Amino acid sequence: MGPSEKASERAMSTPPPTRTTRTGPLVDKLFAWGAKGAVLLTLGLLIAIMVSLVISAWPAIEKFGLGFLTSTVWDPVKNEYGGLVMIYGTVMTSVIALVIAVPVSFGIALFLTELSPAWLKQPLGTAIELLAAVPSIVYGMWGLLVFGPILADYVQKPAQALFSGVPYVGTLFTGPPVGIGILSAGIILAIMVIPFIASVMRDVFEVTPTLLKESAYGLGSTTWEVVSKVVLPYTKTGVIGGIMLGLGRALGETMAVTFVIGNFNQLDSLSLFQAANSITSALANEFAEAGEGLHQASLIYLGLVLFFITFVVLMLSKIMLSQLKKNEGKKT
Repeated sequence: MGPSEKASERAMSTPPPTRTTRTGPLVDKLFAWGAKGAVLLTLGLLIAIMVSLVISAWPAIEKFGLGFLTSTVWDPVKNEYGGLVMIYGTVMTSVIALVIAVPVSFGIALFLTELSPAWLKQPLGTAIELLAAVPSIVYGMWGLLVFGPILADYVQKPAQALFSGVPYVGTLFTGPPVGIGILSAGIILAIMVIPFIASVMRDVFEVTPTLLKESAYGLGSTTWEVVSKVVLPYTKTGVIGGIMLGLGRALGETMAVTFVIGNFNQLDSLSLFQAANSITSALANEFAEAGEGLHQASLIYLGLVLFFITFVVLMLSKIMLSQLKKNEGKKT
């Protein structure tokens, strides 16, 4: 049998390729309608939540107006309510958490993607992600019973002795060193959001094409130069998204903050050691016992304010991303 006959026999014995059946325009339309329906459903739920919050909080909105945002009075006995203490506690604890968590998360992601030996990447990354699985109430109990006394003895008391009498700066470290307050809540929140931010940063850093990084290394760049001039510009959207995810987690955390913030509805000073309150902890502590009327409406007003704060944060992140995209290519 000649070569041509063998080739002809092989061609005849080879089964014909399987034909892929096309779904057709109807299935495409159903898929498009389903995707559009999911978007509209999500948007509808968001609008429904906002409308229900406004309706439920309307008695407090009608009585206190925008003055609710600047008043520090919270007196259920006299039916006088103001949300400034809770708003301040929420914002300050979240800011402290981000100030601590973002650099630490960046260092973790940088180490795992650029510096860690291969045998350590997987177990270390898994260990960090496991921190996200710890229930928030465990963080709160640990913060109150273990971390609080350590913070009081080794941070608060030395800081008060060091900055006592220093103008302006000393004000930040006044108050009883008992281990609970705004700083304690901010540090606990930082520990809780680090796994989220670090995991997102690590994943987006790994998306950066290896060719770009190897080219930069080949030109003599250091690890920091590769990260700052190649990796970060390429992954800035994901990095900011991870930070916003951590901020949203910090703004909405309830139980851990309730344990360590002190739940004090007065704003005597701007000290980081002062016991304070947050929107979520106020809702957790008072909503179950609040009677119908102005007290309950004021608590829902606080929830509406938290909703607005989250919306503003997301809007600012979108504006930041759009400005970064607009400035791309201007520097040469």
